[in-house]
Amino acid sequence: MRSASEPEHPDRASPHPALGAIELLGQRWVLRVIWELEPGPLGFLELRRRMGNCSSSMLSERLQRLQHHRIIEKRADKSYELTVAGTELSDALQQLWDWSERWPSSVAPEAAAE
Repeated sequence: MRSASEPEHPDRASPHPALGAIELLGQRWVLRVIWELEPGPLGFLELRRRMGNCSSSMLSERLQRLQHHRIIEKRADKSYELTVAGTELSDALQQLWDWSERWPSSVAPEAAAE
């Protein structure tokens, strides 16, 4: 960890795009939307059904946000699908899935509460 007296790294003068990605992905339901769309396009009602207790208004907001960031797109038939960028992101998230299966005790609810 950098002390307060150490100069800031010159490459970190402005926020790295990865920080924006982490902020976006950290919003509730965003990862779940990406997860549900990974196998293929879904209409709003089917996506809403798969999302469990996510409200329609929250899902709509998350879909709009992901469209804004070009992670998903709305097709002519009104279904949603991952863009090329969304598919690459989903592939990257697969590594997180694999890691969580190798280290389940690291992500267990009781470990997160400590």
